[in-house]
Amino acid sequence: MNPIKLKLSPEQRALVGAVRDLSHSLDFRGNSIKYMDGTYPWENLDALAKIGVLGMSIPEEYGGSNLPVFDTALVIEEVAKGCYATAMGLMGMLGVQTRVISTYAPESMKREILPQVAAGKVHLAVCMTEPHAGTDVPNYKTNTVIKDSHAVVNGVKTLISRAKEAEWFVVFTRINGSPGRHGIGCVLVNRHMPGFEVTARYHTMGGEYLAEIQFNNVEVPVENVILREGGMKQLMSAFNTQRCLNPSVSLGLAEAAFEEAVKYVRERTIRGQAIANFQGIQWKFAEMYRDIEAGRALLYQAALSANPFPDPYQAGIAKMFVNEMAIRVANEALQVHGGYGFTDDYPISRIYRGVRYGTLGGGATEALKDLVGKKIMNDFDPVDGFLSMGNF
Repeated sequence: MNPIKLKLSPEQRALVGAVRDLSHSLDFRGNSIKYMDGTYPWENLDALAKIGVLGMSIPEEYGGSNLPVFDTALVIEEVAKGCYATAMGLMGMLGVQTRVISTYAPESMKREILPQVAAGKVHLAVCMTEPHAGTDVPNYKTNTVIKDSHAVVNGVKTLISRAKEAEWFVVFTRINGSPGRHGIGCVLVNRHMPGFEVTARYHTMGGEYLAEIQFNNVEVPVENVILREGGMKQLMSAFNTQRCLNPSVSLGLAEAAFEEAVKYVRERTIRGQAIANFQGIQWKFAEMYRDIEAGRALLYQAALSANPFPDPYQAGIAKMFVNEMAIRVANEALQVHGGYGFTDDYPISRIYRGVRYGTLGGGATEALKDLVGKKIMNDFDPVDGFLSMGNF
């Protein structure tokens, strides 16, 4: 039997190398402290647009390169090593928002929006969470009523990224008041439409802002309703992309924490010798490295399952593990810095704050455990064992 080995293609290595070179030339990591007050990393994203990164998820006919989910995950991982805020902004350009528009929007809207996204001239946001419901999509209350040539949107969304920066918002909404799962669809709203209002902003421990948005009788052309009743399954299939890109940020942050910790212990001395020579320290790094590589394997496998969207269960398992792994690794990396790790003079402090987002966004860990647990109870066959789950 030939051994199976995941190996990046020359093109993928070149892509990651180009992003890494850019990150180093602009000192993403050193400058990341600038964004802790919520400042949006426009200059970093503009630089990424110039090398084609913002068009990775966009079909070629609209100015993009139409690369797979796996390639976008690789790039987000690399960007996250340098700057959490930039990685989060990039995820908004490569993630579910762009995939939903390129897959489900009418041709006229694709031609209007996608080339501008690829060029970095238009940024996107997704509106899912509501004050009473996050993961519980079937109970969303935001409602869009279709009236001949136009539709009217009413509702409130909260904890929304890029509310001040995005031009277009992909809004998960009920259609014509239809109840339950069947009633969920999707509408595209432009921030300049009357009735669109950002009503609150919340500064996060990671640095960026999240916001509350109200839609008060926002009138949109009927073509902006890109999915009507019965669209929830399509939306959630596309959302599995986010469940690979979110942990890509976590993986990159874990690697950045590891790199900072290695650098620190090699330079720090106690009683005349580098603390890197102490067995207890070396064991910490062995465990951190083990966990990072285990997470990488799960995440890459999930991203490679995309056709065009990732397998929901592989994505869920990868997200659960990588998000929680990154918290452990960042915590240990901060610990080996001692008191210096608690100061803003060392990057590990903001890496630690950024990594905490992972288990909350894109589907909380507990919701994903429920998803995977139900599949196990339904599909696991004691006769075939793990073969029955269809992962290999």
